[in-house]
Amino acid sequence: MTPHQESPFKGKTGVRRLLNAFGYSLDGLRAAFRHEDAFRQLSLLALLLVPLALFVVDASAPARALLVASSIATLIIELLNSAIEAAVDHTSLERHPLAKRAKDMGSAAQLLGLVNLLLVWGLVLFG
Repeated sequence: MTPHQESPFKGKTGVRRLLNAFGYSLDGLRAAFRHEDAFRQLSLLALLLVPLALFVVDASAPARALLVASSIATLIIELLNSAIEAAVDHTSLERHPLAKRAKDMGSAAQLLGLVNLLLVWGLVLFG
């Protein structure tokens, strides 16, 4: 099966594909920031924590990397959670046990991401 047979949106290669992908990623970040309160809140938290990790916290380079990674991970998880919610809502706004399960699992992923954030920061700062 060629890429064109899979989807009409497939088929770009090389630099054009990379440029398109970058543009789609920026569109996704803009949409998340515009439409998702949680993403805006986590972005503000990351804007605080990442500079703290890089310039203020007295820690080894690997520890700083963990601090930054755990902060950025919450943004990644929120993007995926929001994508799940948007896809489920697009499919149907009707209440359905599988829709609830998908949304609850996305929310649980974010909860674990935030627990991870707290644990990593706690262990680096106080461990």
